Amino acid sequence: MPKLIECVPNFSEGRDPAVLEAISGAIRAVDGVTLLDVDPGKATNRTVFTFVGEPEPVIEAAVQAARVSAELIDMSAHSGEHPRFGGMDVCPLVPISGITMEETVEHARTLARRLGEEVGLTIYCYENAALSDERRNLAVVRAGEYEGIAARVETEQWRPDFGPAKFQPRTGATAVSARDFLVAYNVNLNTTSSRRANAIAFDVREKGRILREPDPLTGEVVRDEAGDPVWKPGMLKACKGIGWFIEEYGVAQISMNLTDLSVTPVHAAFDACEERASARGIRVTGSEIVGLVPLSVLLDAGRHYLTKQGRSLGVSDTDLIKIAVRTLGLDELSPFDPQKRVIEYSIRDGASKRLVDMTVEEIVHETASESPAPGGGSVAAAVGALGAALGTMVANLSSHKRGWDDRWEEFSKVAEAGKRCHDELLHLVDEDTEAFNRIMAAWKAEEAHRAAAIQDATRYAIEVPLRVMRTSLEAMGICEAMVEKGMEASLSDAAVGALCIRTAVLGAGLNVRINAQDLEDSTAKAKFLADAGALEDEARRREQAVVDAVNSRLG
Repeated sequence: MPKLIECVPNFSEGRDPAVLEAISGAIRAVDGVTLLDVDPGKATNRTVFTFVGEPEPVIEAAVQAARVSAELIDMSAHSGEHPRFGGMDVCPLVPISGITMEETVEHARTLARRLGEEVGLTIYCYENAALSDERRNLAVVRAGEYEGIAARVETEQWRPDFGPAKFQPRTGATAVSARDFLVAYNVNLNTTSSRRANAIAFDVREKGRILREPDPLTGEVVRDEAGDPVWKPGMLKACKGIGWFIEEYGVAQISMNLTDLSVTPVHAAFDACEERASARGIRVTGSEIVGLVPLSVLLDAGRHYLTKQGRSLGVSDTDLIKIAVRTLGLDELSPFDPQKRVIEYSIRDGASKRLVDMTVEEIVHETASESPAPGGGSVAAAVGALGAALGTMVANLSSHKRGWDDRWEEFSKVAEAGKRCHDELLHLVDEDTEAFNRIMAAWKAEEAHRAAAIQDATRYAIEVPLRVMRTSLEAMGICEAMVEKGMEASLSDAAVGALCIRTAVLGAGLNVRINAQDLEDSTAKAKFLADAGALEDEARRREQAVVDAVNSRLG
C-alpha cells in the first residue's frame, strides 16, 4: 500500500483568480501529486488548497506553491475576515493511508525546514509537529496576527523554528503542522425543526450543553464557584456539532466536525445521532459526508455494521463500501460515487491503468502481446491472489452456513486473513511489472551511476517475487484451515486454491533465480536463492498435504 498524505495549505488570497491559478499550476506541475480542491473565499480573502500523494512529491509541491505565493502575495496590502499572519498562512499535513502520524510529523518538520531554508519563510511548527508544548495551539502561535509579528519574532520566546528570525512584511510568517483528518459530516432528520436538531447535537457533541436543574431544558443554570455556567459533556469525544435547517432539501440536520477519527469514527457519530433522535421521537433518514474522505472511513463503517449483523468481515472493499453507503444513507440527498468521493480512488482515476484494473480478457491479451511485461512474475502473483481468494470464499461461505451461526466470528477471522493476502498479491501483480521497468530505466541511467542503479533495480526485482512467495504461503494456511474446518461442499474450492498457491510460489521462485543471475553481491545472492528454495520445498509439501486430506475426506 502506498504511503499517502494530504496537504491543506491556506493562502491569504481569495480574490485574484490569476494568483490562485499560478499556485494551482505549481502544485499540478509536480509528478505524483493530485490537486483535489481549490476553495476560495472572497470575504476572508483566503483560499484552501487540497492535494494528495506520497510524502516526497507532496512536500515538493508545497514548497513550489509557497515559492509562488511569496512572489505574488503581499501581506502588507492584505485584509480579510479570517485570522492570518502569512501569505502561506498555515500548511498542515494529514496522514491518509499506509502512514502513521509519527511519520507524518517527521515529514511536516522536513517541509518546515525546506520552507525556511529554500523559500526564506519564517516558520513555526504547531499541533503534532510542534517542537515545544507552548506552540501546539495554532491560536497561540498566531496571536496578534500579521500585525503582531514584528513585536514577537525577534524575542527569545517566539523565535521561529525555521527560517529568518525577523519580520518580513511581504510574506509574514507560516505555521506548519501534522494533524488528523477532519471529516465534515451531516446527519439528516425527518423533521424541519432546527431547535430539535440542535438538542440532538448538544446530546452528542463533546462540548455538550449548559447544565440546568432540576429540568435539563427549563431549569435554572448550574454555575460554578466563579459564577460561570457548568457544562454537561456530550456522548462523543473529538466531535463538534450544531443543528440547522437546510432549505434546499427541506430537512433539519445535525452538522458535525469529527476532528479525530481514531476517537470518533463516522459510524459512531451516526449511531449516536440515531440513538438520541429516537429518544426524542425523531428518525434519522440518512447522512452526507462533505468533500472527500479516506477509504478507511467507509471500510471501518462497513465492518462495524457487518459485525452488528454477525456477518463475515472478509468480503471485498466494494462490498464493505456498499454496506457503509446503504446503512449511513450517504446517497439520500445526492448520489454518492465512491470513485469520486474516496481520496485513494480519486487519485487512481488520474493515474495510468493498472493491470489489476483490466478485465480478465484484457490482461490475457496484454500478457500475450509482444511486450515483455507483464510476464511470469505478474502472472504468478495473479494466480496466488486467485488461490487466496478461493480460501477466503470458503471461509465466507462457512461463516454464513445454516446451523453454524455461532461460528461466524471464527470464519470471519480466517476470511479477513485471506483478504489481506489476496489484496497484497493483487498489489504485487503490478509491482512485478514495476520491478521490470526499474531495470529498464537503470540501463538508461547516466554512465557514472548506471552500474549501481542496475544492481539496486536487480535486488528489487528479486525482493518482489520473494514477497509473492511468502504471501502466497501465508494464504496456503487459509486453504489448509478450510479443508480442515470449512463446509464440506467447498472442499474442492479450497484444494484448487492450494494448487494455485503452489503454482504462484514455484513461478515466483523461477523469477528469483533468473533475476539473481545478474546480482554481483555473492553473499546476498546465496541468501536469496536459499530462501527461495526453502519456500518452494514448503509449498510442494503443504500443497500435497492439502490434496491428500481432500482426497481422504472425499473417499
